[in-house]
Amino acid sequence: MKATDAVTGLIGASLLILSFMLINSLLNSPQFLRNQLFHPGSVGHEKEVPSAEKGLDFLTNTYQRLPQFVGAKINCTNCHLNGGKQPLAGPWVGVKFRFPQYRNRTGREVSLVDRINDCFERSLNGKPLPKKHPAMLSMLAYMESLSPDDKVKGRGIPKLKLSIAPDRDNGKKVYEVKCAYCHQKGGEGLFTPDGQVIYPPLWGEDSFNIAAGMARLHTAAGFVKQNMPLGQGGSLTDKEAWDVAAYFSTQPRPDFAKKHLDWPKGKKPEDARY
Repeated sequence: MKATDAVTGLIGASLLILSFMLINSLLNSPQFLRNQLFHPGSVGHEKEVPSAEKGLDFLTNTYQRLPQFVGAKINCTNCHLNGGKQPLAGPWVGVKFRFPQYRNRTGREVSLVDRINDCFERSLNGKPLPKKHPAMLSMLAYMESLSPDDKVKGRGIPKLKLSIAPDRDNGKKVYEVKCAYCHQKGGEGLFTPDGQVIYPPLWGEDSFNIAAGMARLHTAAGFVKQNMPLGQGGSLTDKEAWDVAAYFSTQPRPDFAKKHLDWPKGKKPEDARY
């Protein structure tokens, strides 16, 4: 072996040893180990940190983000319009100050988490989320970010009740002229090719179930009067809103298995579907 080859081999071996020592030192450095606590790579997954931004995403894309909890092809913001900031459309602004509250339907005091899960089971025809689920915590964070005050104009959904019986035949005509373009003739809703909700279904197996607020005439009529057609709220007459709500709210839709538990102390509204 030539002397130069021996020297070259020695240098190569030395560099290999130094590289190993450097890598070993880095892998065992406090900074690297700290990072591994939060970035476990392929071994595990990063813990999801709740945030208002993520909460808005869950509320806006509920059907796609939480399919294990949502049975309907509906998102929360299909009713709570403009990210829950629109007056008279069930706004979330200030909502945290209104809970806990007593509700006749459950016959007890409920928390905001309970109320959200109520919507998941009824309006989304799904299942309740665990109280500490990252999505629940993020949705709460978003709602709290909208809560500077407990006195909010246009909170809730105003109910509409007329003294005359609704005319469902006229409601069908109103629907065909004013609603079918978005919600489709058969009430099946409109979706993008990849399944994102553009306009939610108003009846059928993919819609809200019979225990949802929107399945009740007075609530549905009030919502329609104030907010529909989308972007043209207030354009329908009271009678048009009354009739069209009677038409779509009584269409076939999923049942609610726990309906027998509702209003345990009486006071069931006259427009309840069961």
